[in-house]
Parts: sequence; structure tokens; C-alpha cells
Amino acid sequence: MKSVNSSLDTLPKIGAPATRALDNAGYTALRDLAGVPRAELAKLHGMGPKALEIIQSALKQHNLSLG
Repeated sequence: MKSVNSSLDTLPKIGAPATRALDNAGYTALRDLAGVPRAELAKLHGMGPKALEIIQSALKQHNLSLG
């Protein structure tokens, strides 16, 4: 169970520009992204479709999703 929590406490590997975009917007953990509208994340500078798919896939592993 601890590994599940730790994977929710970090961001998935999505590339430096997308990671910086999330960090600058205040999202520092995967759990922070659950329920956030996909369109809102897509507006962030550095966030591309591939990063959004990786995030959605990582959330899905925990039965979570973007809004």
C-alpha cells in the first residue's frame, strides 16, 4: 500500500517543460491533478498532449482521472 501512496505523491515522468508547468501552477503530486479539468492543464505553457496522456494513464492506475 505504501508504494501506491508514494506514486500519488510524485509526478509521473512527463518531461521537463511539462513538469515545470505543473510545478509553477502549484501541482507537485499526482494526487493534486485528480479532478483537474484536462482543458485547464492543456492551457499551461509546456503541457502537451503526450504529457496529458501520461498523466491520465497514471491517474487511471489509481482509479482516478482528470476532470
